[in-house]
Amino acid sequence: MSGLDPIAPAEAKQMYLQQRKQEVSESTIQAHHYRLKHFVRWCENVENVENLNTLSGRDLQRYKMWRREDGDLNNVTMVTQLSTLRVFLKWCEKIDAVEPGTFEKVLLPSLATNEDRRTAMLDGEAAEKLINYLQQFEFATRTHALVQLLWHTGLRIGAAHSLDIKDYDRENQHVEVRHRPEKGTRLKNKEAGERIVTLSPDVCDTLDAYLEYNRVEAKDDHGRRPLFTSRHGRVAKSSLRDSIYRVTRPCKYTGECPHDRDLDSCEALETNKASTCPSSVSPHAIRRGSITHHLAQDVPDKVVSDRMNVSLDVLEKHYDRRSEEEKADQRRDYLKGI
Repeated sequence: MSGLDPIAPAEAKQMYLQQRKQEVSESTIQAHHYRLKHFVRWCENVENVENLNTLSGRDLQRYKMWRREDGDLNNVTMVTQLSTLRVFLKWCEKIDAVEPGTFEKVLLPSLATNEDRRTAMLDGEAAEKLINYLQQFEFATRTHALVQLLWHTGLRIGAAHSLDIKDYDRENQHVEVRHRPEKGTRLKNKEAGERIVTLSPDVCDTLDAYLEYNRVEAKDDHGRRPLFTSRHGRVAKSSLRDSIYRVTRPCKYTGECPHDRDLDSCEALETNKASTCPSSVSPHAIRRGSITHHLAQDVPDKVVSDRMNVSLDVLEKHYDRRSEEEKADQRRDYLKGI
């Protein structure tokens, strides 16, 4: 432990969050706070770890077993929470708080094939990095426009696929979603899914640039001018999904592989194999992440329900990925002073 500087877990966590505030969104800071506070609680109240310098692999295994039992967590949630702990401990190495390689001693549970797909989502931190990458290196491409639209609006991929140029109103900053089965496009909830969805100026800027510079001029089989096109007309939904899988591989937008794979031989880098990357996500995972992000930003449930065209019951059961503690803390903020 030579060369390490003594530091208490709570102090290290506070320094970590303060540093990350310069790099990520407030919702990401809150998510990391919620996940790491359990580790600090374990250090202070269970194991009496007063100095992170002493942290060992066996300590981390004990924490892992305690956290699963204490929170009654499934594998997917455990992976999320322990992955954040790994990021924190890797940062701690940089300030001489833990021995080099300590973060690698946090062993993540193995997930069965597709175990995490139903609950998978693009979280706020990953979305921010992805969009920043697209703005810098793939600005105004079809994929950039699609990702930014999906993240901002939470649209289903079918709804995005159905949009025509005329459905985009730049002046009033919105898109109009319509069910048009007789003209080749359908919405999941049919007429009940029809609505006007407002857009931010940033999303409009991206769409404007895409339309001006990169959209392929084409009409579909019904003579409509789709928003998202290929040389053959309205781009297939499968092609839109494939582009999402490709661009959400972490090695694509961060340059690093969280799974320690050899990028020269990784199967997920082969043509049409992007979905085999454990960290790539589907368009629906972007929708789930967008909904969770809106809720974490204190957007009322009813507003999210109407904007994303999802019932309150389904919203709570299938889309809201906030933990019960996150929800409780947000309610506490609302009730301050009462």
